[in-house]
Amino acid sequence: MYHYQQIIYAKKGPVARVKMNRPHYRNAQSRILLEELNRAFNEAVSDDAVRVIVLSGEGDHFSSGHDLGTPEQKADQAQRPYADGTLGKYQRQWELFHDMGMRWRDLPKPTIAEIHGYCIFGGWLIASAMDIIVASEDALFLPSFLQYFSVPWDIGVRKTKEILFQMRFIKAKEAMDLGFVNIVTSRDKLRQETQTLAERIAESDPLFTRLVKLSINQVQDAGGFRVAAQSAFSNYMLISQAGLVRSQQEIDEGKRSLSRVDQAFKHLKESA
Repeated sequence: MYHYQQIIYAKKGPVARVKMNRPHYRNAQSRILLEELNRAFNEAVSDDAVRVIVLSGEGDHFSSGHDLGTPEQKADQAQRPYADGTLGKYQRQWELFHDMGMRWRDLPKPTIAEIHGYCIFGGWLIASAMDIIVASEDALFLPSFLQYFSVPWDIGVRKTKEILFQMRFIKAKEAMDLGFVNIVTSRDKLRQETQTLAERIAESDPLFTRLVKLSINQVQDAGGFRVAAQSAFSNYMLISQAGLVRSQQEIDEGKRSLSRVDQAFKHLKESA
């Protein structure tokens, strides 16, 4: 059996639970964590006893987004560096974020994101790749222009512009009103609500859920989702190279947060 370092994989009946396990870093998404998520999803898909997959986060938050420089991430980068220059940056962003996001969206089994606390940038990315989202009342969502850019499809074009232009948080109730979240519940009932939903879905024939999911995703693809997401990735790389995702100053200073996230927290505090 594979020993996971940064996630927890467990099964309860027909439900596989995949939990990000870096609570001391608010489940920041390192390369190791993303690779282990991918391995766990594949393990669940290969297991005929599993009918539903639940993704969650250990600790106080679902995920604070991409890992921007924890000691584990730096050590891994030193051991397994990507190629220098733009090509290496392109390969890293494509493999770890766009390609994995698209792959997880198309997993052949139903998936549920169980979200509490912060769901920021990369947190939104992996949550949006899941089929259904159950959130606690205290969940805070912060979308952005991401490598796997599904936000206009998640909450609509005009709302995406309003939120991304000013970079603000979306509270759980608003996220549900926008259609991004399916169910909002109290923090203490979150796990049980999610488990109950997962077990109900697991009662359905797996061939039925697989083909229904495929058909729904194909509706999006017929509307241009896949092509639009791939095109958006090119624009993401352009603004990244221009220092508009993470400035050179932020990199040089070793900041593990982004100015746009700081801006969103400022607006959140002002609106409280």
